[in-house]
Amino acid sequence: MENKKEEKNPRLGQVGGQAILEGIMMRSGEDVAISVRAMDGTVRSKTTKFVSARKKHKFCALPLIRGVVSFVESLKLSFSTINDGVDMLGIEEEETKFEKWLKEKFGADLMTVLMPVSMILALFFSVALFFFLPSLFGGWIAKLFGSNIGIWQSAIEGVLKVGIFVGYMLLISLMPDIRRTFEYHGAEHKSIFCYESGEELTVENVRKHSRFHPRCGTSFMFVMIFINIVIGFLIPFQNPFLRTACRLLLLPLTMGVGFEFLMVAGKHDNLLIRILSAPGLWMQRITTREPDDTQIEVAIKSLKLAMPEVFPDEEMLAPDPKPEVSEQTEEKANEKSAEA
Repeated sequence: MENKKEEKNPRLGQVGGQAILEGIMMRSGEDVAISVRAMDGTVRSKTTKFVSARKKHKFCALPLIRGVVSFVESLKLSFSTINDGVDMLGIEEEETKFEKWLKEKFGADLMTVLMPVSMILALFFSVALFFFLPSLFGGWIAKLFGSNIGIWQSAIEGVLKVGIFVGYMLLISLMPDIRRTFEYHGAEHKSIFCYESGEELTVENVRKHSRFHPRCGTSFMFVMIFINIVIGFLIPFQNPFLRTACRLLLLPLTMGVGFEFLMVAGKHDNLLIRILSAPGLWMQRITTREPDDTQIEVAIKSLKLAMPEVFPDEEMLAPDPKPEVSEQTEEKANEKSAEA
């Protein structure tokens, strides 16, 4: 009797992406492609190379270490992608006097100045919202039940973090631009699923696939929260400032373990992986929405450009002077006009 081993799909984990304003970034190995639906209705694309430190230095490729390296590189790539995407939209704005003054005095535009400031504020906000406040309120709630339940403070903090995260995502999903970005997020997942299934990348084929993908940043967030709960049991301090400091010091370990889980989840499909990925997949009901055909077209374009060896015939064509506008595009335009 022959032992049959489960055949792994070689396409799993070959490509990943990120939804941005009116577009999608796809990355496969060192190839990065950004495609956006510009203001004139055309699809504009840009391809670059991104060589990870994991390939340059063996130390950075070690288990757990590679998770931290990947997280830092993902942040760097994410910010550059957002900037490139905004530039590619073709939004024409008049330069203000303050922007002219910045260029004359410092040789920098407003976005260059604001980006570091916004990063610092976002980091402070994230630490306060997802680390300090759960520790503070978790300690108060634990004290209400007496000292014996103090060991469960980490579990209480975990529940609070999940509640804060879900509430935050629900609130921002009400913003029109964020809702559109979540639609592109759905298009990203659908196109990746279509590629991984081995089907031809057409709008019709992509449309029928699921918008929920186990290898997603949303799933990573829930894995991080779960690992934080486990690590929290080992922190002896009750003081919220000390607990926050310990969690920040242990953050590299949390990111490393979370990354290893996503690597496994992205390359396997079994019952255990499905159970562990379930919370993140449920959360994607908020962070992804069903895309229209024009958004799927952008996703397909970006995916093909990010895999030049698989799709060698894909070219970065110049925008059509008179792009065709589908009924769905017209509906979206009417919705935006109504909102305005």
